[in-house]
Amino acid sequence: MNLPPIVQTFVLHFGEMGSRWGINRTVGQIYALLYLSKEPLNAEDIVERLGVSRSNVSMGLKELQAWNLVRLQHKPGDRRDYFATPDDIWQIVRTLVEERKKREIDPTMTLLREVLMQEPASSEERHAQERMREMHDLFELLTGWYADVQRLDTERLVQLLTLGSKVQKILEMKDRLFVVPGSKKSRRDDAKDK
Repeated sequence: MNLPPIVQTFVLHFGEMGSRWGINRTVGQIYALLYLSKEPLNAEDIVERLGVSRSNVSMGLKELQAWNLVRLQHKPGDRRDYFATPDDIWQIVRTLVEERKKREIDPTMTLLREVLMQEPASSEERHAQERMREMHDLFELLTGWYADVQRLDTERLVQLLTLGSKVQKILEMKDRLFVVPGSKKSRRDDAKDK
């Protein structure tokens, strides 16, 4: 690698982590290099800096483009393609989460819906459908929450994330303020008070 030590440390680590996230190590290294680069890089720049083959770089850049994680740019008078990551790290995270949802959650939800519409032929299938319904309901809840979070502007999202465990206190206060008389919750609370 032809990189400053600090940059090389991050690029190597990101490549290792990439292989754990289900992407090729070289793809992870390319992304880390582009993320840290001041200027957009072309494929030859990436080959030179990472010391990997041109074909690996080309395939890696295509994969990153398919994930919508890099932007293609051109420079006046230069026919080569240059690549850069979005400047806003929150945009990168939003894109990554959206792409993973499309590739992993959406197909699973489609399968679950199809299977849950079928009539079970045995008690074993009925039990399996009950378990799949639990998974479907959880995924529905999470994707609904995700859709709400995606609509938040970055400032609000950061505020939400910094709340951390304070959310529990907010929910407890909401429960105290909005207890419906006669509900299970209020009967439990009445029993505790006695």
